[in-house]
Amino acid sequence: MSSPDAGEAGLVAGFLARHGLPGLVDVHTHFMPERVLRKVWAYFDSAGPLTGGEWPITYREAEDRRVARMREFGVVAFTAMLYPHKAGMAEWLNEWGADFARRTAGCLRTATFFPEAGAEAYVRRAVEEGTRVFKAHVQVGAYDPTDALLDPVWGVLAEAGVPVVTHCGSGPAPGKHTGPGPMERVLARHPRLRLIVAHMGMPEYTEFLDLAERYREVRLDTTMAFTDFVERQSPFPRGELGRLVDLGDRVLLGSDFPNIPYPYVHQLESIERLGLGEEWVRAVCYRNGAELFGL
Repeated sequence: MSSPDAGEAGLVAGFLARHGLPGLVDVHTHFMPERVLRKVWAYFDSAGPLTGGEWPITYREAEDRRVARMREFGVVAFTAMLYPHKAGMAEWLNEWGADFARRTAGCLRTATFFPEAGAEAYVRRAVEEGTRVFKAHVQVGAYDPTDALLDPVWGVLAEAGVPVVTHCGSGPAPGKHTGPGPMERVLARHPRLRLIVAHMGMPEYTEFLDLAERYREVRLDTTMAFTDFVERQSPFPRGELGRLVDLGDRVLLGSDFPNIPYPYVHQLESIERLGLGEEWVRAVCYRNGAELFGL
């Protein structure tokens, strides 16, 4: 695995050149208010139960430096994945996300929600104001995605065609409402929902691939999947690689930057070494995201 250093941008540039890519579209990066991010990092530092063990933050840097990293790595579009862990946080986070997108070229305006009174209203308002993508963290939020308070939220997003990146798999540690079952019930009610399953749905890879095959608007992001760090704990089943090729237009690059325990380029190398072909790599790392967001 490559080490993060001053030459990492060159390694990413080499990856782009090898695959004839004009840049990267990363649908799963985290930018959030400083005090919130510091609490997230403190949780990772404590090796809390949702991390599954030690998890060093590779890019523990100031916001402007992290944005500069995106530029250096050739990321032409990225997100600001925000997520509340309790009621009363989402609207404030959404205001911050709107401001961050306004002042940060390349950021796809990102918002979030929580099962609470008023969620439908603030989600609808965020959509009307130009939000491009939402984040739902079923694991950290510890909520049931089928909660009646969220049903109109999913409906608004399905009707608007705005994608929602959702951490609904049970990795690295299961939650009460993680796993494919709850999201399958959501999709049964809202089959046009543009659901992006974070982390390829690890460790329930096969079950979330099943969902993607049943629902045309379901996509999966590569966040942390296939990397050495994850393969030691939740290896992607090699027998399912053919299905990744078949779903090649619905797999999207995600990284979890900056909260990753290895260099950014390692996610790219991990995708590359699957050996699924040039066209698949180009689609995953750029074309699928560009088409989804109309870049």
